[in-house]
This record gives sequence, structure tokens and C-alpha cells, in this order.
Amino acid sequence: MTKNIIIAVIVTVCMLWGLSAMMNSAIADVTGAGSTTNTQSTTGSSATNTAITGGYHSEATTNYQSGSSSSTTTTNSTTNNNNSYTGDTRTVPTASAPGISAMSQDLCTVGVGIGIQKPLIGGSIGITKRDMNCERMKLSKLLFDFNMKVAAVSILCQDSRVFQAMEHAGTPCPFQGKIGDSAREEWKKYDKQRPDYEEYVAALRYMEKVDNKIIKQLEAEEAPNDAQIITDGNGNPVTLGKE
Repeated sequence: MTKNIIIAVIVTVCMLWGLSAMMNSAIADVTGAGSTTNTQSTTGSSATNTAITGGYHSEATTNYQSGSSSSTTTTNSTTNNNNSYTGDTRTVPTASAPGISAMSQDLCTVGVGIGIQKPLIGGSIGITKRDMNCERMKLSKLLFDFNMKVAAVSILCQDSRVFQAMEHAGTPCPFQGKIGDSAREEWKKYDKQRPDYEEYVAALRYMEKVDNKIIKQLEAEEAPNDAQIITDGNGNPVTLGKE
């Protein structure tokens, strides 16, 4: 019985010794080179454990390239130049051209508006302008409704386009109460009264130029061997040497 107790005690001591050795190995000193010194000795029924421990330290070295260092310098520079206008910054409202409408009214007018805006001042204006062509048509229709047909045509003939159209149609515009051919003769006599006088004169010059060209062509065809042609007062060719 005593022998069994002694064996149990020895086993327990061995287990405790082994546990102590494992703990000492775990907390052993680690030098800068990373080595650990641990000495254990067991003799008979006794055991010794000698551990050489010391303070743990860690060494770290950083090598920089030649000319470099670990110092860092940061410089922030901010320059604000504000050249904006510092005077009166008030602005006037934008000038808008007024809307002038003559719609839904029996008026021959056209609205005209204009507006201008400057940094310090603005302005706008609107007016109405008479539409003469509209007035002419309204007056002609009114005279026609009053059964004044000649007067209705006469007021339309104040337009150069209508005057030329009437002449080309063979129905010249009335002149001082005369109509038809009598009116045409009066217009030729007092041609400056025509509403299309400038166009009329230009047309006469063109027609005269074309007529002269035609006459020269006829003279060249009738004259044998390029004989000289003399015309009489009526423009008829006269051959020299003949009565």
C-alpha cells in the first residue's frame, strides 16, 4: 500500500515537473537574435529545472538610400487675388419690347416694337405703322359696295402692280373720267402721273434699244454688197441713185 502511494506521488511530481517545463519553455527569454536558453536535469526521484531568462527586446533597423532621410516637410501656400468690382452692383431690370397687337380690330396697322438694354440703363418703345395696301383694299371694297366701280378700280390703280396689270390686260386705268383708249392716250401724254413711271421709262428705253437692233438687221439684209442705206423721215430705207 505504501509502495503504491510512493509511486502515485512520483507520478504526480513528474507530471507537475513536465507542466512546469512546458510553461518555462513558453515564457523563455527571446534575445535579439531569437535564441532561448533552457536547461533541465532529472536524477533519480528528484528533478531540477534551470532556465536562463532575460528581458525580451525587439530590434528593428531601417536603412535609407544615400541622400535620403526620414524627415517629411509639407508646405501649403494659398494666394487669393480678388479683382472683382467692389462698387455698386445693383442692376436694372431687362428692357423688353412692348407687344402691340392690332388683331381682331378693323384697323390697317402693324405693331412695331424695339428694346435696348445697357448695364446702367434700358429702354423700350412700341408704335403702330399704317398698312397702306390694306387701306387701299378696304376703300376699294367700300366704293364697290356703293356701286362706284370705276372709283373702286381707280383707287386700286394707285398701286404700280395693279396699274401695269391693267395696261397689259388692255384695260388701262381710268384717267380724269376717261376710260379705255382715251385713258391710254392721256397716260402717254402725262406719263409722269403714272404710279410706275420709273419702271415705265426703263421699259421704253429697253424696247427702243431692241427696235433699233431689229432695224439694223433689216437694213443689213436689204442692202446688197453692203451698200449705204439712207432712211427718210419715216424711217424707210432709200437707195442712192433712185428717186
